[in-house]
Amino acid sequence: MALPPKFKGHRLLFFSDDPSVPAPTETAALEPLHTIEIFLDYVCPFSAKAFKTIVTSVAPRIRADPRLAGKVQVLLRQQIQPWHPSSTLVHEAALAVERLAPDKFWEFSAALFDDQEAYFDVNVVNETRNNTYRRLAKLGAKSVGVNEEELYSLLAIPEKAAEGGSLNIGNQVTNDLKIVIKTARLVGVHVSPTVIFDGVVN
Repeated sequence: MALPPKFKGHRLLFFSDDPSVPAPTETAALEPLHTIEIFLDYVCPFSAKAFKTIVTSVAPRIRADPRLAGKVQVLLRQQIQPWHPSSTLVHEAALAVERLAPDKFWEFSAALFDDQEAYFDVNVVNETRNNTYRRLAKLGAKSVGVNEEELYSLLAIPEKAAEGGSLNIGNQVTNDLKIVIKTARLVGVHVSPTVIFDGVVN
């Protein structure tokens, strides 16, 4: 499935670590890539394990193999599972970081997985939504150096109705969130982690 340009931070490309392997040319860049799409929920323990495997085992092996580097891409697909109510908020934070610093998306994803228990049910049950967003903004500033206030402003829910009286107005990344949810629904993904290789669920 295609990747909208505004979500370019979701894409992980590989280039060989071997200095004898030439850098990709324009012609090579036009060649289709094998695509691993991994659907993950930041508040799912199984997704955390899958993410760690991709980052610490799969990615280094691809980079180390000149036959694979430059021919494979990994797309992190956000999979919000509604039985984890805080999942929406955490995924919104990742989208907001990507908007501010697309090159920090994977690094912030790692920080979210490392800190995921802070957003489990018991740890958010007595917290307002904007308070959770505030913690996520602090994590973004601490882990990847984005501006905490800019991040929070993308996430915060206004306390007043919009013009026209609407009370269900969401935040600055609500429309992006709708797109990532549609992406998973279009291919029938229900749970995380789910892996799709070259368009086929594995």
